Amino acid sequence: MTSTEDRLRTLVDDHLDIGRDVDFDAGLGEAGVSSVDRVAFMKVVTEEFNLTIPSEDYPKIQNLRDLAGYIDSRAG
Repeated sequence: MTSTEDRLRTLVDDHLDIGRDVDFDAGLGEAGVSSVDRVAFMKVVTEEFNLTIPSEDYPKIQNLRDLAGYIDSRAG
């Protein structure tokens, strides 16, 4: 697990009530997270990693593994 994935896991634990270990390959919707909570979570993520995700990139992020890769690709 990458350090980005570790940080995302901590954010999930702190901000989402999933009730079990998060599956990085499943979408948050599949874990029962509402769309409102997903939007709020993405705001937390963008603040934590100090990045902006353009609206056209959101469809590319289907799960937490995609999100971690997206974050890592913009790290500089």
